[in-house]
Amino acid sequence: MPVAAGLSACGFQLRAVGDYPFKTLYANFAITSPLGVELRRNLLGTGRIEVWSDPSQMLKADAILDILGEERQQVVVGINALGQVRELQLRLRVRFRLRTPDGVTWIDAVELAQQRDLSFTETAALSKEIEQAMMYRDMQTDIVQQIMRRLAMVKPPNKAATFSPAKP
Repeated sequence: MPVAAGLSACGFQLRAVGDYPFKTLYANFAITSPLGVELRRNLLGTGRIEVWSDPSQMLKADAILDILGEERQQVVVGINALGQVRELQLRLRVRFRLRTPDGVTWIDAVELAQQRDLSFTETAALSKEIEQAMMYRDMQTDIVQQIMRRLAMVKPPNKAATFSPAKP
């Protein structure tokens, strides 16, 4: 029995590319930052969205994605009897919103957060630094995937549903 047939029988389905309600997106974030590079790559990777970063194109875009903030933190959560750090908690928070050039909000400002625990020892400081960078990259990837899923689920307000008083 082929593996694909076995997986389909149990209801397994590969994650599909989202159906986005916009074709052009103005990237109102630093596209050269690590988060910006990954987010742009994922958006372009859908094959359904044009990502614009030129400010002159902002008013022509279907939607504007604002990254309102990105914060990386290291918090000491454990020390030994000598006061040396034994455990760190790595945190990554990203705030974003999605709106139209007209100012209509499609996704209100929302904060996504990830955290990971990292044991620490002075004797392996270099390897722990590399591990820390990998953990931040994994958290960033998780947050980018969450943003992509939220963008795919957005439902633009129905213009026909707006209230207009009846004329007598």
